[in-house]
Amino acid sequence: MSVRSTPFALPLLALAALALAGCSALPWRSGRVPDGASAKVAILETTDIHANVLSYDYYQSKDDPTVGFERTATLIQRARAEYPNHFLFDSGDTIQGSVLADYQALVKPVACDQELAVYRAMDAIGYDGGTPGNHEFNYGLGYLSQVTGTPMNVDGGRHTHCVGPHFPLVLANVYSARDGAPIFKPWTIVQKTIDAYTPDGSHIRVPLKVGIIGFTPPPIMQWDQHHLAGKVTVAGVVEAAHKYLPELQAQHPDLIVALLHGGLDTHPYTSEMENAGWYLAGVPGIDVLLLGHSHTEFPGPRYAGMKDVDARRGFVRNVPAVMGGFFGKDLGVVALVLSRRDGRWVVDLDNSHSEVRPICKDKRDCVPADPAIAPLVAKVQQAAVAYVNTPIGTSALRMSSYFADEGNMTALAPVNAAQIDYVRRELPLTHPELADVPVLAAAAAFRTGFGGPADYTDVAAGPLTLRNAADLYFYPNTLAAVKIDGAGLKAWLEQSARRFNRIDPEQTGEQALINSRYTGYNFDQIQGGIHYVIDVSKPAGERITTLTFRGKPVAPTQPFIVVTNNYRASGGGHFPGLDGSNIVLAAPDGTREILAHWIEHRQHLGAADLEATSWRFAPLKTRGPVVFTGAANKLDVAKAAGLEHIRQLKDNGDGTAVYAIDLSH
Repeated sequence: MSVRSTPFALPLLALAALALAGCSALPWRSGRVPDGASAKVAILETTDIHANVLSYDYYQSKDDPTVGFERTATLIQRARAEYPNHFLFDSGDTIQGSVLADYQALVKPVACDQELAVYRAMDAIGYDGGTPGNHEFNYGLGYLSQVTGTPMNVDGGRHTHCVGPHFPLVLANVYSARDGAPIFKPWTIVQKTIDAYTPDGSHIRVPLKVGIIGFTPPPIMQWDQHHLAGKVTVAGVVEAAHKYLPELQAQHPDLIVALLHGGLDTHPYTSEMENAGWYLAGVPGIDVLLLGHSHTEFPGPRYAGMKDVDARRGFVRNVPAVMGGFFGKDLGVVALVLSRRDGRWVVDLDNSHSEVRPICKDKRDCVPADPAIAPLVAKVQQAAVAYVNTPIGTSALRMSSYFADEGNMTALAPVNAAQIDYVRRELPLTHPELADVPVLAAAAAFRTGFGGPADYTDVAAGPLTLRNAADLYFYPNTLAAVKIDGAGLKAWLEQSARRFNRIDPEQTGEQALINSRYTGYNFDQIQGGIHYVIDVSKPAGERITTLTFRGKPVAPTQPFIVVTNNYRASGGGHFPGLDGSNIVLAAPDGTREILAHWIEHRQHLGAADLEATSWRFAPLKTRGPVVFTGAANKLDVAKAAGLEHIRQLKDNGDGTAVYAIDLSH
């Protein structure tokens, strides 16, 4: 607006100048926020997306509205509308875990100038930072270096810049074996202008500097040993925090957010601890803790009663914390109230809280997908779906994991058969002295309902495709074989048998068969001519009451080769005697691909191609029912597998049911 040349013009201009001078003297105008000011800031988190960009089940070839980042994106946009001051971070396990991910990594690898589909979707929403999880290392350092756009001075790493996500990735506890430097930036600063209010209620706009520091589970050195050994080193989470937090604090951030791909564990701390979140929360200087890896929700009832943890409001040792589920099922929200005290922002713990927001209130009430996501990945999605529908053979049998915990091994037997066949052919080429040692194989049912009533392997009789092989073997592990003795074999089975709770035959009330704290993918079931009995009335470690090989008792010193995956052979799951030192074959081939080739070679699978179930429960007559939860209305599957002693007690109405198992047979 112009000022007319009137007798009043000069006084008006002078007043305007004085007013501007007065404004510049206010503390927030000169970069100083007055004490007593306050602001609401939301820290939003995704974790364990596992490249589930779309709401699609590749194993059943149909849409699945209960998963998918495209729906998490809707929650993100809603949270942003609710909290104008917000930051969005990802806590890892982002680039691996779906058919789409395997297609871009293994089948038709993305080029240096192409952005990974999951990162493209995340960039469309706009992230402020992230950290790599353990599964980021599954495809090797060269691939990780490329798709994250991070040159790495490591053997096999890329030294040129490729297209990566448009947000920073930080990782403080993995270092190059060449020079000791972190392979990612250990920390960085993200700054935004936020809305705040002075003590008198005046609205002000001020900068907020958020420092982020990232951590991945130290056991990656065992889980991906064949990719990482000799190339990188790993520090414990707490040790890395003490090393790099002073550097970050020297930049004077207003908040420090720790991005940990790990959960909560109150066992005594070690530098190899997988879920060190409880201990990281105790490191001074961390204001907010973002968790992951455990595929659970925090806050949530699973953590009720944990020492110094508020599982309702979301605090770990007085630090606001959140873990936003997995597969895009949830969004984590840390709602902070900041107060200005002594010239710095302080988190008002009494008025802050954390929460996990699901994409589905129930399976029939899910938020809509963000329409911007699907078109971004449409071409690669179409190619991935076409790839997994490639025919490879036929089967006369239904192969299912619905009752894998109760003795149905139809989904495991083809995996074990393929593994044994591979090792019997390959091992004598490098170890002829082991050619006559019996070869066994261990497999676990990866899909046992953890993710809901659809989270089971179920391959119908009839044509088989690569999709079915990917369903039977869910993860992109490589094959490994270890040499053990009879005592080690029994110890392996004892560890697996921790999947079950101890059952008291005299108890009249219901008893749960399954130990929900022992994950299904650690319940290895071993085949290859052995037979064993599990007595669930006995304490853990004493449950394998019979163990025979070809009808004769297994001697403690009897040698065996056991085929498993690189995760287990290198120490994953903390199985006794498995630490990578007794590996006799580390195959370059993925177990899923070995299985697919085995099916393709046979063309048709019948009962004669698959070994019968190798174990049973010891007969146990109980006064009360022994129960477990599974997918509803699947008794036909149990009966077809010979499990006549199972009955459905109650349909829960959500796709699951309570079953009873009669152990007296």
